Amino acid sequence: MLESASMRRLCSSRFERTARHKGWQRIAGLDEAGRGSLFGPVFAAAVILNPRRRIVGLDDSKKLPSERREVLAQRIREHALAWCVAQVDASRIDAWNIYQASRQAMADAVAQLSVPPDFLLIDAMHLDLLVEQKPLIKGDARSVSIAAASILAKVARDEVMRQFDPIYPAYGLASNKGYATRAHLAALRSYGPSPLHRFSFAPVRNAVCWAAAATQEALPLPSHGDAKVAIGGLDSPPCD
Repeated sequence: MLESASMRRLCSSRFERTARHKGWQRIAGLDEAGRGSLFGPVFAAAVILNPRRRIVGLDDSKKLPSERREVLAQRIREHALAWCVAQVDASRIDAWNIYQASRQAMADAVAQLSVPPDFLLIDAMHLDLLVEQKPLIKGDARSVSIAAASILAKVARDEVMRQFDPIYPAYGLASNKGYATRAHLAALRSYGPSPLHRFSFAPVRNAVCWAAAATQEALPLPSHGDAKVAIGGLDSPPCD
């Protein structure tokens, strides 16, 4: 069962230690990034931290400045036993809804880990996987494994938003990362949405100047069967 918000704790490894005390060894933390964005894919990461290689400073990615996230992401990729970042694109978000798309991105990340986990710590979700799991409300601020996943997912998604920014310069994606800032909403009203906006989200659906979207060409995104962005681990180098 999900724990109540009143049971929040500071980010620590106590959930991982409890799981190991009960016999589980390959404990993966999972989190998503971009769930509330109006543009592009939702990302998720799965991370199995090495209990013998402590990474200082892990916390909810939203609490960390971007420079600190980048440093921590590199340390996670170098020291984790295994990690994977996956994505589900905007068309599937529109077809399924953002909640199911986020769950699918998490499941894809777990499935592609180079080390199969035997226990999952998940930020406020339960996945339809045959793996023991514990959902934690505000888990990215309570579990170091979930925090690590939140950092990898956020860093990967932010990089993709920066790559899309020169393709769709009107929307300010490099700065707003696709979220509903005042400037982004104004751009939607002025130019209409791009093909990679999430049309199931009300601000996009209600945007005017729809004809402007027809003149913009979308970049190809990975299909559902190839949702992998990157995989890594101590014994498995990240894919190109």
